[in-house]
Amino acid sequence: QVQLVESGGGLVQTGGSLRLSCAASVSRPTMAWFRQAPGKEREFVAGITGSFGKAYADAVKGRFTISRDNTKNTVDLQMNSLKPEDTAVYYCATSSISAVVPGRPRNYDYWGQGTQVTVSS
Repeated sequence: QVQLVESGGGLVQTGGSLRLSCAASVSRPTMAWFRQAPGKEREFVAGITGSFGKAYADAVKGRFTISRDNTKNTVDLQMNSLKPEDTAVYYCATSSISAVVPGRPRNYDYWGQGTQVTVSS
């Protein structure tokens, strides 16, 4: 069983920044961030493989940066130029797929508890 613990959510104004962190109990091939806003489906935000291949959703390209530390089994999401539409619960997730970053939730087998990000206008 893999445990994921997220931190770093909060309330920020439009244009502000937040950094999310996720710590995994064991090493996993791919780590990613998803988000889910009220009344919407969970959507892919960004992911990173063990060899540091990265993928981003179009909505966050150029504003968010994902990184990982393989020595600590952690993945971070630096979020800049935040917009009200970024408001959601953000979830850390891991996948056993290693070659590419999967974009669908069904390809991820472990999930964190979620952390709320609220961007005020």
